[in-house]
Amino acid sequence: MTVNPILPKLAVVEKIIQDTADIKRFFLKLKDGEFFGHVPLQCAMLSVPPVGEAIFSIASSPTRPEYLELAVKEVGTVTGYLHHELQEGMEVGLRGPYGNGFPLDTIKGKDLLFIGGGIGLAPLRSLIQYCFDNRKNYGSIEIIYGARTPADLSFKEDIFEKWPQEEAKVNITVDVETEGWESYVGFVPTYLRELSPGPEGKIAITCGPPIMIRFVLQELEKLGFVPEQIITTLELKMKCGVGKCGRCNIGEKYVCQDGPVFSLAELNKMVPEF
Repeated sequence: MTVNPILPKLAVVEKIIQDTADIKRFFLKLKDGEFFGHVPLQCAMLSVPPVGEAIFSIASSPTRPEYLELAVKEVGTVTGYLHHELQEGMEVGLRGPYGNGFPLDTIKGKDLLFIGGGIGLAPLRSLIQYCFDNRKNYGSIEIIYGARTPADLSFKEDIFEKWPQEEAKVNITVDVETEGWESYVGFVPTYLRELSPGPEGKIAITCGPPIMIRFVLQELEKLGFVPEQIITTLELKMKCGVGKCGRCNIGEKYVCQDGPVFSLAELNKMVPEF
């Protein structure tokens, strides 16, 4: 029997955590007990009839299949429903996974530099968890992460407790000077410039607000990273997830299929239209 790629499966909301004032984390399990079968940095389409559906990056690694975790920032109608109406034990529709996922073979044996901003840490987290769960395959792991204020930092238990215990170097910054904050204050690209990590034997992966990504890419090139060493994600409005509706196309590329993961070398070929 042919599987319909846009037919949602039922999933149960097992747990909900308030991460920040406008970000909640949803822990989902498929009702049929199957594993979602995703690759780090892939996406899932979540539907809540009759409100609508929206696509989200998967925040958990396939090496941790007990839950599928989504981090959702409240920005519109669907996300507003998820934040204020969806309760533990309720059912939602889930389809996917969508996108190309992360090219895992390209980072084996490499030192890894993750650079995230705000909710952009969610997709990076899926890959960070994957690397910790396959630790012998990778070199050093360094993480640069920032948000507007300390209260806006996502996954606080990870960045302040769990990841440093995994011998990762975690550098945290906030945009706004805040009483009681004793770490760095400044934008992520500025912090990257100050830390000046060397490019030798390293892959840099970045995700965050588009303006942050733009300046991070520039700083990485100034530090000596070549385009093939830099990987990022594109986030355009994705509706169908299977390259049919045309809402996320950039020239001949469809972000829902050819992305969301692209190297800077690939992006440079898309410059006239991107």
